[in-house]
Amino acid sequence: MDTNTSAQHQAQSNDSEATAKDTAKTVVKTNSVLHPAKKIVIKPGRNLIAEANERAAAKKAAEAKAAALKAAQAAAAQKAAQEKAAQVAAAQKAAAAKQAAAQQQQAAATQSATTTTTSTTSTTTNKGTFKLSFYDPAVMGSNMGYSGVAANLSTFPRGTKLKITLSDGTVWYRTVNDTGSFAAGNPNQLDVAMPSSQIPSAGVLYATVEVVG
Repeated sequence: MDTNTSAQHQAQSNDSEATAKDTAKTVVKTNSVLHPAKKIVIKPGRNLIAEANERAAAKKAAEAKAAALKAAQAAAAQKAAQEKAAQVAAAQKAAAAKQAAAQQQQAAATQSATTTTTSTTSTTTNKGTFKLSFYDPAVMGSNMGYSGVAANLSTFPRGTKLKITLSDGTVWYRTVNDTGSFAAGNPNQLDVAMPSSQIPSAGVLYATVEVVG
């Protein structure tokens, strides 16, 4: 083979190789246009358990909030009821105190009027200190009652009204309606009619005696 022939073959080989490369590029380019590569997008999946837990937690929080609100409303209502009850009690106490004061004032006025009337309509004469003994007319079979007193009729005639004041300030009003064997030798003794259950345990007392009227 001569030099020219070899050169021709080399040139043809180079042309074929260039043509093959160009064809390959064309094929790749054409294939990319006709069949472009698909882009893969990965989407995150749902965590159903986490979502369920979140919903349960939200529901529980809402229920707790509602319960707290209800408890607060109940506490407020109870407090209001207690305050109202306290106001009513205070009003009742004030009314009772006012009524008691009015009653005391009325009693004082009545007592003052009674004292004034008594002092202007009756007088008393002090007869001194007398010995007091006691008896129960009912036990003795008498129906004279307990408003009377037995006395020495020379000292206090029948019908005499007496004011008997004990040492502790107790005052009895009695009318002389009887006498007894004791009276002859004890002109300064009175035998006071009284139920057995009320007779003083001492049996004998001493008192100041005044004649009323």
